[in-house]
Amino acid sequence: MQSAFLKYWPHIVTVFIIVFVAAIRIRLLQTPLERDEGEFAYMGQLMLQGVPPYLSAYNMKLPGIYAAYALVMAVFGQTIAGVHIGLMIVNAIAIMFMFILSRRLFDDVAAVVAAASYALLSLSPSVLGTSAHATQFIVPFVLGGTILLLKALDSGKYWLVVASGLTYGSAFIMKQHAVFFIIFAVIYFTWRVIRTRPLDWKRLAAGTVLLLIASAIPFVITCVWLYSAGALSKFWFWAFTYAHQYVSEVPFSSAYLNFKISSASVVKPWGFLWAIAGIGLTSTLWYEKARSNRFFLIGFTLFSFLTICPGFFFRGHYFVTLLPATALLSGVATVAAMQFLSDGKMPFAVQLLPILLTAAAIIFPISKLSDFFFRATPVQACRMMYGGNPFPESIEIAEYIKNHSTKEDKIAIIGSEPQICFYADRKSATGYIYVYALMEPQDYASWMQHDMIREIEAAPPKYVVFVNVPTSWLARPNSDMTILNWTQTYTNDHYTVVGIIDIVADDSRSSYWDEEIGRYKPQSPFNLVVFERKEKVN
Repeated sequence: MQSAFLKYWPHIVTVFIIVFVAAIRIRLLQTPLERDEGEFAYMGQLMLQGVPPYLSAYNMKLPGIYAAYALVMAVFGQTIAGVHIGLMIVNAIAIMFMFILSRRLFDDVAAVVAAASYALLSLSPSVLGTSAHATQFIVPFVLGGTILLLKALDSGKYWLVVASGLTYGSAFIMKQHAVFFIIFAVIYFTWRVIRTRPLDWKRLAAGTVLLLIASAIPFVITCVWLYSAGALSKFWFWAFTYAHQYVSEVPFSSAYLNFKISSASVVKPWGFLWAIAGIGLTSTLWYEKARSNRFFLIGFTLFSFLTICPGFFFRGHYFVTLLPATALLSGVATVAAMQFLSDGKMPFAVQLLPILLTAAAIIFPISKLSDFFFRATPVQACRMMYGGNPFPESIEIAEYIKNHSTKEDKIAIIGSEPQICFYADRKSATGYIYVYALMEPQDYASWMQHDMIREIEAAPPKYVVFVNVPTSWLARPNSDMTILNWTQTYTNDHYTVVGIIDIVADDSRSSYWDEEIGRYKPQSPFNLVVFERKEKVN
């Protein structure tokens, strides 16, 4: 038994890590969906009903994440728990791939450290780790593609190059940011082949072309599918034309300050572990095995960093795509320090010090975040991550709408809370499931507002939900307020108030429905108002 454990201890420990993280995720399965999750879930729900993306709901994400949600919900159900079970499985695969990649490059100790580091970092509330963001879905594809790429380079088999490219390409259609991993893969493949003596020009040309073509195939298939569905033009506008406007919003001069603020909140709970990763990066100068892999380590880290940079927003969940590099470097730092002490003829107990310090860097933050991991209710966990955003309140609103409408009835959310459409299982009267774009200083904002108004008036919804929460709008002083003025007039003329929910900061809520409206006493300046159509709108 002891010899079996010694042989398989890396696998046993990694399985324990996966189970430990899964147990926390299971405890928080019912954490209310935030608005990105709501968007993905609603789009996935429409796909399961035979409605392609971008025809009835618009946004700038690529449709791979919508397809992933549709698959997850087809298997586990169109529920909060179903979405988060999918995330748990995706995360477990990423942890396993993190182990395999690190072990291939280094050794068992590095693999276990990297797997544990990624597991906990990707769960952390500092990166909104219990939410099923697109970045979480990118990681297993990137790690899988990288493992296949290394195998292709070692074996010389072209089919592995193709498989690697397809996997990287699948990461790209989850979110545009993953394009930097494709660039890394092409550069790394080229560098490895060039360093081989004698130089095989045929392998260099064929491999590079195959990698590029294979990486493009998932996107090409996506475009063909959307073209056949009549959605290609809208897809191109939202995913590229408008997206370009979006990422151009923040000036380069603000990039450093935004990064400084965001990275501080991301790193803070895990500062010691991030410092260890920094040591891992320096080990390319003084640890032989890291030196031999320095091009991979530095390149993978650099291009991982670039994935968090588009738009210079540096939001917490963007950092998820940087975590595999951070975890790998933590593993490298640990084994490099152990080797350094071994070379110095230190006692065995002293040689174990680096792994003990790394374990402390992983375990201590767990205790600091114990309220979130082990004690908070799902709603409290949601508040810890998202403050006063109306994510718990969306569930009650959707339940009311679902109970007082038919599947044929449409609804309109005047705000950025698409999760209400998903919960209620009701189609939106407008494709504008977010209003952020309407408030931004971009060329299409005013046109979008009038287009949204036109769509709602053309298919008057039974229910309108007005979200009186600043974070659901992100209005600027120079934002066009046409949509707000129109909403007030439109609802006054054609709708009556049937529900009001105050935003509060704990598990309780202050809600008023139907005849209770007359007793409404606001407790918060932020609320959601539900309107019901009082007459047929011509």
